[in-house]
Amino acid sequence: MRKSDKKRSSSVPWPFALVPLKWLTAAVALAVVATTGPATADGPGPQPTPEPGYGAEPTPERAPTSEVSWLSFPGGVFAVDSLGHTVRYRACDGDTGRVADPDMRVASGVASGEVVVEGRSFRYRVPLIGRTRGAVVVSGPQAQPVELTGVVVTSPQPPTDPVAGAELFPLSGQLARVVADASLNPAGVTVRDLSGRYGDQQIAVNGALRPKAASVIKLWILVELLRRVDCGQVPLDAGVLVTPADVVGGTGQLQYETFPQVVTLRRLAQYLIKYSDNIAANVLITYLGGFAPVNALIDSMNQRSTILARRMLDSAAALRGEENYTSPDDVVSLLGAVWDDEILTPASRDLMIGFMREQTLNTKIPAALPPGVPVAHKTGDLPDVSHDVGYYLIPGSETAVAFLTAGPMATGDETVRRMARTVYDFLVEPADGAYEE
Repeated sequence: MRKSDKKRSSSVPWPFALVPLKWLTAAVALAVVATTGPATADGPGPQPTPEPGYGAEPTPERAPTSEVSWLSFPGGVFAVDSLGHTVRYRACDGDTGRVADPDMRVASGVASGEVVVEGRSFRYRVPLIGRTRGAVVVSGPQAQPVELTGVVVTSPQPPTDPVAGAELFPLSGQLARVVADASLNPAGVTVRDLSGRYGDQQIAVNGALRPKAASVIKLWILVELLRRVDCGQVPLDAGVLVTPADVVGGTGQLQYETFPQVVTLRRLAQYLIKYSDNIAANVLITYLGGFAPVNALIDSMNQRSTILARRMLDSAAALRGEENYTSPDDVVSLLGAVWDDEILTPASRDLMIGFMREQTLNTKIPAALPPGVPVAHKTGDLPDVSHDVGYYLIPGSETAVAFLTAGPMATGDETVRRMARTVYDFLVEPADGAYEE
């Protein structure tokens, strides 16, 4: 179901050497991917700018560097912002929050330095090139230094095989035509190969589009819960008291049950995705400690377009301008990190994808594909947005996708279906109108 070559260890020597990837000069194709279509946004504030090095011609000697990267190690992450000179350590044993490091050194595509937070020292050397390796040494006054090493994650991740990756570029042109035809619905799409068939290449058309997130934000709520499960901080069979005050309408199944009652975290997590349950979402937000922990997860992965700012169906908050937002690029950044076991353990990863495979709202991606095509997905709907995101689980062509639209929901649904079918038709040659696992 996934590649097994993403290994992490804690034995890489300090300091360590970078191994640059072989790059294909493909400036024209990359420019098409980066600039095709109108980048219309549904939300306040400036839109994210492309990271340096993408949309420009890479050199064969060095892969493009990013302004931000994060180190994935067992049990946590270490995020670096090389422009803002800030870092963040977030792991099972604590969270430093965003910490300024004015003395950060950035040279040869590597950010390095040291910060001290509440008596703990974090000495880091983190490349700004994805798929390389980095390290952070954590030490305290009463503890031996511990070196944490792992893979570096950027958005997007560089392809593992640029030659194979170039074969995915024609898809961006096809998707750009669908986006251009959607006159009522500003649309964005990001696609990332997970199978290796296209060298793990990522493409996007309006990948920085920032509409309201709708129920797509529930993916981050689930990941934060499962991260705590992986840390041994909470068991999925723990019960949470749900009261009549928690009941809201919209999508979901819990609203039809009798309260108060104790509901397990496992059932809340499953219903959150399977039925897009709004009660489950709001109860889990409270259980996790409010918006801050979910936004800390988002920040630790440097996903700058995404925010959780209100509960589900909180119309008063929406009227105050408090809204949840995301982008296709951020969604695929999360989906890719989950797939590659960079933010969750394999067990939690499989549980999450299993919940996504059970999704009962199937009028978009599944409706656009031939019967039986295996997908795992999460929808998002509001009167002025329509989204569907997730995984195509076609053996040998596994792919992460994010189809986001603003504007009228009905026409947005159709735009999502057109984008979904365009990707499918590019990946496979349908046989007799059906696909069998």
